[in-house]
Amino acid sequence: MKILVVDDEQDVKTLFEQRFRKEIKGGQVEFIFSFSGEDALVQLNKWEHEAMLILSDINMPGMSGLQLLENVKKKYMKPPPVVMMITAYGDAENHKIAKELGADDFLTKPVDFTALKQKLNLV
Repeated sequence: MKILVVDDEQDVKTLFEQRFRKEIKGGQVEFIFSFSGEDALVQLNKWEHEAMLILSDINMPGMSGLQLLENVKKKYMKPPPVVMMITAYGDAENHKIAKELGADDFLTKPVDFTALKQKLNLV
């Protein structure tokens, strides 16, 4: 399973690689990291016809996670990527907008990696 993690915080890469060490070594998951919405679209163009899960932060400078979600849901249809939004903000407005734009699921920061692995059927 390819997972594109989109977050402007660079330390997210190390965190995900540590928490999914076993699954990465076992070939269950492959992570690609983008540190902006704009770069995420570049990465998606490289894997346009591959199934992918996108974990995207909502609040980023430049293109926000909500803008990225809107782009992804309009352009990448075959196969459609699953998009989980990650946010430090539990506010109802971002949740409502993301749901309207087609978000498939939501996670809050700090990410509960046990719950995420359960959602991904990796437990």
